[in-house]
Amino acid sequence: LEGSIPVFCAFRVVKFRRTGESSRSEEDGISGEHEVQIEGVRTELEPVELEDGAAVPKEFANPTDDTFMVEDAVEAIGFGKFQWKLSVITGLAWANAMEMMILSILAPQLHCEWRLPSWQVALLTSVVFVGMMSSSTLWGNISDQYGRKTGLKISVLWTLYYGILSGFAPIYSWILVLRGLVGFGIGGVPQSVTLYAEFLPMKARAKCILLIEVFWALGTVFEVLLAVVVMPTLGWRWLLILSALPLLLFAGLCFWLPESARYDVLSGNQEKALATLKRIATENGAPMPLGKLVVSRQEDRGKMRDLFTPHFRWTTLLLWFIWFSNAFSYYGLVLLTTELFQAGDVCSISSRRQEVKAKCSLTCEYLTEEDYTDLLWTTLSEFPGVLVTLWIIDRIGRKKTMALSFLVFSFCSLLLFLCVGRNVLTVLLFIARAFISGGFQAAYVYTPEVYPTATRALGLGSCSGMARVGALITPFIAQVMLESSVYLTLLVYSGCCLLAALASCFLPIETKGRGLQESSHKEWGQEMVGRGSHSPGESQE
Repeated sequence: LEGSIPVFCAFRVVKFRRTGESSRSEEDGISGEHEVQIEGVRTELEPVELEDGAAVPKEFANPTDDTFMVEDAVEAIGFGKFQWKLSVITGLAWANAMEMMILSILAPQLHCEWRLPSWQVALLTSVVFVGMMSSSTLWGNISDQYGRKTGLKISVLWTLYYGILSGFAPIYSWILVLRGLVGFGIGGVPQSVTLYAEFLPMKARAKCILLIEVFWALGTVFEVLLAVVVMPTLGWRWLLILSALPLLLFAGLCFWLPESARYDVLSGNQEKALATLKRIATENGAPMPLGKLVVSRQEDRGKMRDLFTPHFRWTTLLLWFIWFSNAFSYYGLVLLTTELFQAGDVCSISSRRQEVKAKCSLTCEYLTEEDYTDLLWTTLSEFPGVLVTLWIIDRIGRKKTMALSFLVFSFCSLLLFLCVGRNVLTVLLFIARAFISGGFQAAYVYTPEVYPTATRALGLGSCSGMARVGALITPFIAQVMLESSVYLTLLVYSGCCLLAALASCFLPIETKGRGLQESSHKEWGQEMVGRGSHSPGESQE
């Protein structure tokens, strides 16, 4: 049998599983097993006898193929020590949540210390998202053109530099510019998910991407705890400087990161891709597939037009709105939490706004210890959000997970219309934040899975950019519109999430149980279902 490993048996049927079919959808129902009957064949090689029920030796991995793809190798090698290390290192980059969480702490502090009007406070938050919005697609293009590792390293070092520098800002205009530059760098950090996803086997991908989101949750919790200690003693400048610590640690460890083997194959660098795969196999103690690595070189990588081909046009538009709604609602809730806690409840904030209408717009209130405590409790909701999403995403699929998250958030937003006490308010905010963060995490799983390697970073970057549009607008809803009507503010967030739930249901592709597509020149699904005889049209179901 051409391309096979001779096995000496007597009238036995030996079954080998082709690793090339490991990326087949679980829904396809194809076993991927091929029967090879060898009758007393004599060869010059040393025969290997297999006892009944004995496993095929590791040396015979991928015995029926003379070529393999990166997807085959990743599936054959599996999850191991290499992926654990990669999880921690990319997680440190993901802990940039500290740079985002600091916005809800810094805004009321500068509002009081520098006597800023409310529109300048909102602008201080929005300028960060302007930087992220303007750079997300650019970082995605850089990652598709020059490599995931390159884009990620530059963006993290950029964020670290300007994050520390903003702690020395002497006046409002300086901190406005410097925080905008911090936002420009943060726009590239989501590319850590692109790099991470491309090293994960199919069955572990959703769980692993969700679990590195724990670093986001840890970052937000650490930021609140850091603020409790630093703000009363050292002040907000030291808080800005110390918040850059995770990125400083990542900068020291990022040189260990390898370039994505999928990117190397697509850029024609076969030897480098093979060396990376061998390194992973060695660290994991797993065998490499036998045969030659297939190279599918593609020069026109990272092109925006590829996101709007007939196969991806509807997916791209719907994802843009889903990401917009996620960030709009998530960051809106973060900012709204501070306002609601200072007032006590929704009814109090309405009467409170009426009372201060005649007062100077510079009237301010510092965050109290009770505010920090409640802020910490709502921040801790990130963890159950991860656990709930982790439990349902491989059961009901990516699309339904996102839809459910939006629906629960919308329902909790409507319940805030009631004049509930502070304890019930904290519970509702806790649940709402758990589910909207879960929806955000599900989007981070779905987006890298649905786009091919040639445009994966750009697809994720463009979606991230649309999310920043939502985050850019939300301060003017959660802080400025709130002064006019708290009920209208809550209605805007609830309505937006209802529409996002519908958009999630209308996504044309469910990526659960699918491998990652390599080239954008192939129709979606050709590589997803292995090397069987399925037509591309079947994979669209």
